[in-house]
Parts: sequence; structure tokens; C-alpha cells
Amino acid sequence: MKPLDREILRIAIPSILANITVPLVGMVDIAVAGHMAAAAAFIGAISVGSMLFDLLYWNFYFLRAGTAGLTAQAFGRGDMRECARILVRGAGVAVLIALLVLALQLPFTKLAFLLVDCPPGVKELALDYFFLRVRAAPATVTLMALRGWFIGMQDSVSSMITDLVVNCVNIVLSIVLTLGAFGWPGMGFKGIALGTVVAQYSGLLVAVLIVALKYGRKVFSGFSKEDVALAFRRSELRSFFSLNSDLFVRSLGLTSIYVGYTIISARYGALMLSSGAIMMKLLMIFSFFTDGFAYAGEALTGRFVGEGSRERTRLAVRRVFVWSMSLGVAFIFIYWIAGMPLLRLMSSDGAVVEACAQFLPWLVLMPPFGCAAFAWDGIYEGATASRPIRDAMLLAALFFFGFWEAASRLLLPEGSSALAIHILMAAYFVHLLVRTLHLSLKYRRSILEKPFEDVDTK
Repeated sequence: MKPLDREILRIAIPSILANITVPLVGMVDIAVAGHMAAAAAFIGAISVGSMLFDLLYWNFYFLRAGTAGLTAQAFGRGDMRECARILVRGAGVAVLIALLVLALQLPFTKLAFLLVDCPPGVKELALDYFFLRVRAAPATVTLMALRGWFIGMQDSVSSMITDLVVNCVNIVLSIVLTLGAFGWPGMGFKGIALGTVVAQYSGLLVAVLIVALKYGRKVFSGFSKEDVALAFRRSELRSFFSLNSDLFVRSLGLTSIYVGYTIISARYGALMLSSGAIMMKLLMIFSFFTDGFAYAGEALTGRFVGEGSRERTRLAVRRVFVWSMSLGVAFIFIYWIAGMPLLRLMSSDGAVVEACAQFLPWLVLMPPFGCAAFAWDGIYEGATASRPIRDAMLLAALFFFGFWEAASRLLLPEGSSALAIHILMAAYFVHLLVRTLHLSLKYRRSILEKPFEDVDTK
């Protein structure tokens, strides 16, 4: 195996191992709710409650992506002091964002439910879930910056350890706090949210310990109050937010698609809402695998751009795509063979399983274009080429909603809830296709030319 392939796998495999547990958390949450009385209502409440957090937290994805790209380039230049400043700046901004989230939680939910139409019982459960889980905001948002920093430092193992702690604690506590153990009857539905809160703070504690023990001398040796002041200097903040404003808009576009997916599916009753939620959870399984290679592309592209090596950047992009697309092809067969067993794992409710079964063919179509889109995201983030991925996501959102509106008006008879979910899945497929095509067309200029203009003039 070539050295670059080993480097890709060194970064990708720990990320994949950690990411495997991410969909498991959502699957366990839904599975726990799915085995309670009135399963469809509880599954729908988790779907809507999770959508509220997607609406909040995905908008702050720039903290992870921007921190990773900037850190990787500083790492490539060998500037450890700048790596330290980037982490301090990212964590400081994260804390301010978290405080804002906590301050605005009530008006946010009121505004959100002006847009979300769901049954009253589902709404009440979703609000209970939200107001408990939102207490984890400081940990959740700060962890975004820390994860990005670890990836930028070419250290996916530390990111993996953090994620494994968060996800494993979440899985165990969600089950125990909800269903009980050792004679304790449990808290019921609220236990799912409380398990997430405890897990997020556990992960934050572990991440901070890793930074202190692993990077205290290597990166933060001699770090002073003057360095903290430099991290928040106006020119540095302006540069930081200039990059991250594009990533923020990109996050808004992505959030609009996933929130729109939930809002639209909620129009067709609790059964279709829960079916749509389960299909999206299953779809996310392959994305969390391929994200490992996207992270590798992010780390290596940023590092090689920092080194000023156009040829190594080109080769890294090529090899990341070979690995990512191979994984996409593998998932076509996984979904084909294991689709029904996965559905039965998600819920014991026969009506929910039967409703979901008709949508399984969409899962077989998604992986190749999804893998390409996610790999491009990582590569562009590593090169801090934020404008093309912003534009790609805005176009994708436009096509997602445009396709839904056009197809539903032309093809959807009144009362046909199953066909509505088919159209919704098709719209999601279209958005992946648009992202892939746009970023493929922009690759040469955005990744191989623009980041190296200063090098070419020397």
C-alpha cells in the first residue's frame, strides 16, 4: 500500500469507527421510543425534537469545518502557535454561541412551531425533549470546535475517542434512564434527552483532558495572555468570520433541506413522519462511513495547501475519491441485502415497518452521489475554499424545494401520503446530484489554482 493511502486510512478509519456510533445513537433513541406504547407518536416527537436541534446546531457547523481547515493549513506550515490560537478562538466563539442559544430557546421554539405542522401530542413530547436536551448546548457547540481542531492536527484518534465517549454514554444512558435497570422503572421518554445531555458534557471533559495531556507541551508551551489577545484581535476575527460566514450560509442551506424534509413529512401524519425519520436515519449510515474519508480529504488537503504542494494536493484528492466511491458502491449492496432487517431493528411496530419498506429502493440509489458530495465538502473545507461549497449548497436547496413543489403539484393526488414521501426522497437525491456536479466543475480553479497563487508568484 502506498504511503498516501496509509495516511488516508490513518485518518479515515478512526473517524469511521467513531461515526459508526453516531447513527447508532439515533437508531437506539428511535428503537427505544419504537418499543414504547404509542410508538409512532414518540418516534415522531424525537424526529421533530431532533429537527429543532438540527435547525440550531447545523447552522454552527462552520465552527468545526472552519477550525479544521485553518488548523490543517497552520499545521502544514509548522506554525504550532497559530494552531493554539485557532483553538482558543474557536472555543471562545463557541461559548458565546451556546449562551445565545440558551437565551433564545423559548422564542426559537415558538417560531419553529409556526413552521412545523404536527399533531398536538407529538408537539408536546417534542418540546419536553427539546427543553431538556438544550441544556447541553455549551458542551455540544464547544465540541464542534474541538473536533475540527483535532482533524486539522491530523489527529483523528483523539476525535474518535471523544466521539466514542459521547456516543457510547448516550446509548447506555438513553436505554437505562428511559427503560430503567436493576428494579428502577426509569424516567420514560425524558430519559432519552437526559442521556444526551450527560453524554455531551462527558465528551467535552474528555476532549479538554486530551488537549491538556497530549498537546500541552507540543502546542501550548509558552502560550500566554498576549497570545489569547492575538487570537481575538480584530483582524484575526475578521479573517475568521470572513471564511466562516460562507460556511454559515452553507449550513443554513443544508439545515433548510433537512428541516424541510421533516416539515413536509409531518404534513402526512404520524406514520409518514416516523417513516420519513427512519429512512433518513438509515440513509445517514453510509454518510457517516464516507465522512471518514471526507475528514481525511479535509486534513490532508489543508496540510498540503499549507505546505504549498499542488501535486500532493492533487494526488490526495484523487486517492480520497477512490476510497470514498469504493465505499459508496459497497453500500449499494448493503442496503439491497440488509434493508428489511435494519427496518425491523428500528421498530417493532408492524405498520411502521410496512410503511418504510416501500421506500427502500431510494437507499440503493443514494450512496454514489452522496459519497461524492461529502468527499468534495471535506476537500473544499481543507483548502478553505468556502465560497464554492456555499454556492453548491444554496443551489442544492433551491433544487430540493423546487423539485418538491413541481413534482408534488404535478404528480401528487390529494391524500396520497406514500407518494409524497417518494417525491421527498427523490428531491433529496436531486440535491445530492446538484452538489456533486457543481463542486466537480469548480475543482480545478478552487483547489488546484487559487490556493497556490501566492506560491506561483514567488
